Amino acid sequence: MDGGTRDYDVAILGAGLVGLSLAASLARAGLQVAIIDRSAVDAADTSPADDDWDARVYAISPGSAAFLGSIGAWQRLPEARRCAIESMEVRGDAGGELTFSAYELGERALAWIVENREMHAALVACVRDTPGIDVLAPRTPAGISRSAGAAELSFDDGDALSSRLIVGADGVRSWTRAQAGMHHDPSPYAQTAVVANFTCEHAHRGRAFQWFMPDGGVLAWLPLPGRRISMVWSAPDPLAHELLAQDDGALAERVARAGARALGALTTITAPISFPLSLLRLPAVIAHRLALVGDAAHGVHPLAGQGMNLGFGDAACLSSILADRGAVRDPGSSLLLQRYARRRLEPVFAMQGVTDGLVRLFGSRSPWIGALRNRGMSLVGSLGPLKRLLAQPALR
Repeated sequence: MDGGTRDYDVAILGAGLVGLSLAASLARAGLQVAIIDRSAVDAADTSPADDDWDARVYAISPGSAAFLGSIGAWQRLPEARRCAIESMEVRGDAGGELTFSAYELGERALAWIVENREMHAALVACVRDTPGIDVLAPRTPAGISRSAGAAELSFDDGDALSSRLIVGADGVRSWTRAQAGMHHDPSPYAQTAVVANFTCEHAHRGRAFQWFMPDGGVLAWLPLPGRRISMVWSAPDPLAHELLAQDDGALAERVARAGARALGALTTITAPISFPLSLLRLPAVIAHRLALVGDAAHGVHPLAGQGMNLGFGDAACLSSILADRGAVRDPGSSLLLQRYARRRLEPVFAMQGVTDGLVRLFGSRSPWIGALRNRGMSLVGSLGPLKRLLAQPALR
């Protein structure tokens, strides 16, 4: 997949899920695309065993699934490795309750839980099968210079390429963002997400669970195929370190107890992994001949499971704008980039506002705020139209 032309319409730095999806979508629209990554871009050729599950999973919304279907990726996901969330039960830290049902919202599923490696394999296959994409990996970028008519990306071996547009899809510590002089560090939440998979004693029946904990953390159980769940525990840092130090049996018992044994006894099937949580809110996601997507452009708390969906939303939006650019043939045009920034401002800002607000609301130790937030949760749960209104951004 290496080689090809040295002059491109779009060069994407970062071959994660968002970068791969953007490359496939742009190439289908007729643009010449390069995708660059420091690591090799390939996928495992063998199917995982029934008892082998990736600890990293994503809740893919119906809107994201439609976008992935449009580039041929969703169809490549094995049905046996994905699970529909048909309902979700949310519990406050003092009696608040809120439930969501796909049936009540007129949806097949609230989201689908998909493993990272399965999604990555599907997107790599899409990129391989789509003409107009050069994958340059492993390659180490050395610098970006931008002129009136193009941008040049140089590599550490002295090689270079030219592109009308550079897209940074290289994560929360984005090298591309720094090269553009957009120096902005994430704001830490003093929480760490601990992730692991478990088998459960009772069938989950497509239910997801979420608990706002008294210490300000958030515990989520997401359904996997069969009697399995994926856990994401957004825990205060000291608790996270404690969870990571426990053996499999003690961790499973701790997680089952924290979730009120809603699915009976649990058994650990993947070792826990962790990542620090932070909020990244940038004053701008575009610069001259440059745009940011995914975690390079924004960071949100995982309590709503929307980080990856926001990234796919970025990819879908940018590719749609460039595909429909009409008389503006230059894909790096300031007009097109400003259009992208405007369209993504509201959904990203709204999701960040909701997730950050909930983290801070449930992190307050004030008794009267505690009573208010739990009563508010139950009130929303009793008002169908309001609940549907709140659900729509996450679905789309």
